[in-house]
Amino acid sequence: MGRYHGRHSARHAAPRGRPHAPADAGATRSGRHAARSGTRGPARLRLAASKPAALSMAIVAATTTTAMAAGSSTAPGTVTLTLSPNAVSQSAEVTATLAQDAARLAGERAGMNASRAEAREKIEAETAERAEAEALARKEEAERVARERAEQQEAERKAAALEVEAAQENPQQAAQYLMPEYGFGTDQWGCLQTLWMGESDWRWWVENPSSGAYGIPQSLPADKMAEEGPDWKTNPVTQIRWGLNYIKLSYGTPCNALDFWNAQNPHWY
Repeated sequence: MGRYHGRHSARHAAPRGRPHAPADAGATRSGRHAARSGTRGPARLRLAASKPAALSMAIVAATTTTAMAAGSSTAPGTVTLTLSPNAVSQSAEVTATLAQDAARLAGERAGMNASRAEAREKIEAETAERAEAEALARKEEAERVARERAEQQEAERKAAALEVEAAQENPQQAAQYLMPEYGFGTDQWGCLQTLWMGESDWRWWVENPSSGAYGIPQSLPADKMAEEGPDWKTNPVTQIRWGLNYIKLSYGTPCNALDFWNAQNPHWY
């Protein structure tokens, strides 16, 4: 008896155009996925290394030998890295060179900082010295101006005191202005004042009735004072100049003249 083929048996056949997936289809997809995963790796690691570190790693990588451990004592897939003595030596040399470079750079940087500090100190010192010199120059200039102003004012006062009318009114002031011209200091003023007070009481018009001596210094004869000027009769300045010159030539100083005057009886010099 032959095998029965039902007319609906085709309905349970595999769909047309979609062949049956092999039993290990899942495994195949898993393998492809694993292959792709193996290519990309479980995670992307980005390492930012400095140049010295990268150089050392390159040396280590170039001289590293990889050995797969065998036997049950080492787990499958374990990688052992072994550095050769040459790699260790090269790494040490690189480290030493980097250290030397770092020390050199630090030294150069310190030297530059020291040079800058020294230059800055020099500039500051020069600036301070220049400012001090300028201040001293300004002070000296101010002192010079003040001295010249004082001298000018003194000259103006002297000129005013030596005017005929002013000298007639105050002959002693005129004498004080004239004394330095003959080398007499203020220490001689008291002697001169006393000497001429005794001779004429500082009166420019007085005349000794017995001898004819005339004026403040009591010149004898009176016209000897014409050596200093023709106005000797009315100008106390002319009389004082003649008297100071006479004292200097005859006694040296007014105090010497006063000592001689005091030693005479009646007084004269």
